[in-house]
Amino acid sequence: MAEFTHFNESGRARMVDVSAKDSTERAATAQAMVFLLPETLEKIQRGKIAKGDVLSVAQVAGVMGAKKTPDLIPMCHPILLTSVDISFKEESQLDREGRCSITILATAKTTGPTGVEMEAMTAASVAALTIYDMCKAVDRGMSFSNVCLLAKSGGKSVTFTRR
Repeated sequence: MAEFTHFNESGRARMVDVSAKDSTERAATAQAMVFLLPETLEKIQRGKIAKGDVLSVAQVAGVMGAKKTPDLIPMCHPILLTSVDISFKEESQLDREGRCSITILATAKTTGPTGVEMEAMTAASVAALTIYDMCKAVDRGMSFSNVCLLAKSGGKSVTFTRR
């Protein structure tokens, strides 16, 4: 098992020194799922949410979230993102609670000495929060979950793909 690297000799939090690491192409994809009423999904699809085009705004918010990750997560390095892409998969099939879902996929890329997992996860989370914000007037019972890393590549560590 890997050791925690975010602690100094005194056991206090620190930002990891990546200055000796090689710059490589790195990518990460994360997801978040928003659960909402079928009527809410239909309003999103028909452009009937009063605040505007929900998925377009959530897409922009996700990109902005990725860019702000080091401002939100204390030990994240500010990195030069070379790409952030957000996509959505709408699922009208109902779960046990009578809700449908929107799955958000966020992919972040960089060329540098450290990865982009946190940027991808932040992008997915911010997009989910934006969907909630834009639709809360019609569906306060929305929730989101399953925020997780789906895949990462680049760097010295092994490529990761969630099963």
